[in-house]
Amino acid sequence: MERVILHVDMNAYFAAVAQATNPRLLGKPVLVAGSLGTRGVITCPSYEARKYGVRTGMTVPEGKRLCPQAIVVSADAHNYVTTSLRLRELFEQFTPQVENFSIDEAFLDITGTERLFGPPVQLANTIKRRIREEIADITCSVGIAPNRLLAKLASGIEKPDGLVVITKDKIAEVLEKTPVEEMCGIGPKLTYQLKMWGIKTCGQLSRFPVQTLERRFGKIGRYLHLMSKGEDRSEVPPYYYYEKVKSIGHSCTLQTDTHDREVVRRYLLQLSEQVARRLRQGSYQGKTITLVVRKPDMVTLVEQTTLKFFTDDGVQIFQTANKILNKYSIETLGVRLVGVSVSNLTHKVSQLSLFWRERRKQLLLKAMDVINDRFGDFSVTWGRLDLKNLHQNNLISPAWRPNKKIYFGNI
Repeated sequence: MERVILHVDMNAYFAAVAQATNPRLLGKPVLVAGSLGTRGVITCPSYEARKYGVRTGMTVPEGKRLCPQAIVVSADAHNYVTTSLRLRELFEQFTPQVENFSIDEAFLDITGTERLFGPPVQLANTIKRRIREEIADITCSVGIAPNRLLAKLASGIEKPDGLVVITKDKIAEVLEKTPVEEMCGIGPKLTYQLKMWGIKTCGQLSRFPVQTLERRFGKIGRYLHLMSKGEDRSEVPPYYYYEKVKSIGHSCTLQTDTHDREVVRRYLLQLSEQVARRLRQGSYQGKTITLVVRKPDMVTLVEQTTLKFFTDDGVQIFQTANKILNKYSIETLGVRLVGVSVSNLTHKVSQLSLFWRERRKQLLLKAMDVINDRFGDFSVTWGRLDLKNLHQNNLISPAWRPNKKIYFGNI
């Protein structure tokens, strides 16, 4: 039986959710940003704003210059996550094989569901209708194809609110003129390298000798050859499959560039506590601590240290990251962004330490988590954390996936 894969891509998701939540924003240009100040970065402009040339990644002032009438709103991570989870629950009513590719897109393997829900196009329209009726007044573009690669390509052809089907007999025709950069997995660097060889479309790539591609790109060369022909055998995992979490981290752009080490340390302490809390929420511990420092000239410094033991303690994470920070002359370099992450993860074993100091700390952290779960983050925390100047981050990465079980992050 030929597979039928459906890719659902929500249109301007963050902005659409904001408009659905606040009807006064409907039909108006909206810019969702991490912060409303001059240093805020636009994470999602609505389609009304995109008509003026506003794009993701621009600063708020840049977006306002292009579209002065645009309304800037703060990101609402909780709302995005809640809506994404409701979308997933809807998708799982049609098939158990649902993969959240990111917070605003998902693959559904609907092979063999025609007798239950009708032809694929009918099912796609049913999903579109039920999203609007049961979840929020937001639209999505849907791609239908024999595999994940082509389904994702199809969903990007018509936006917003599109529905495109790529049948097996149309694959070569569609790919002949498709730019290589539109294929999922081919990024800017690879696109540049291919164009240096005169390869601009999938059609041109398909006619390039696979042996030459392998010599130039290694194993990726064969994948490029298969992609150019629309071949993809990857499966859509069932909903109960959980992808292994490789790292957990937070980062924060400072309100103003600073040369004050103590200011950076305060941000670092807060970020370390946030990372530790997410580790404990997911029952993880890690032993590799990575510090990220971005200077005002946008040069990024990254360094990591591996401990001899696993930890989920924010103080330990902070102390380790601070040792790395002490290697830098903050007073000379200046800091625009600081971040910390923990990798080399393992699942925590629910067993109290034999040593009373460590056991007492574990019980204290557990009690703090219970209080913060009930009353909100940082309702109770360490006295050294400056609550008056607490940086409230309400962003979430577009790459967030519900099946990772750990919800809040940064971009």
